[in-house]
Amino acid sequence: QVELVESGGGTVQAGASLRLSCVVSGRTINSSAMAWFRQAPEKEREFVAAISRSGSRYYADSVKGRFTISRADTKEAVYLQMNSLNPEDTAVYYCYAAAYTTPRTWDNYWGQGTQVTVAS
Repeated sequence: QVELVESGGGTVQAGASLRLSCVVSGRTINSSAMAWFRQAPEKEREFVAAISRSGSRYYADSVKGRFTISRADTKEAVYLQMNSLNPEDTAVYYCYAAAYTTPRTWDNYWGQGTQVTVAS
């Protein structure tokens, strides 16, 4: 049973920083890409940042310059450094991993979510 275990959420004041972590547990999945999504109350889940196995990084415009995604050398963990947080960043943050099973198919894995609350 593969699980993505997230940690690092919490409540902070505007302008503060948080670092989210997500570790793959259960077995090695050799993830090709890992990412973070978030979902604010009464809103759709949205993309935040992603990192490929080769290290290419992608960010939503709303977090560019403030958030940094990275992954462990083992490729089985991903981190999100969040700086200059503002109340609009308040959401449940979800970790995601994609692992190819064939050249054209892959398994999707999601974490359980970690709450980030930014007070003004």
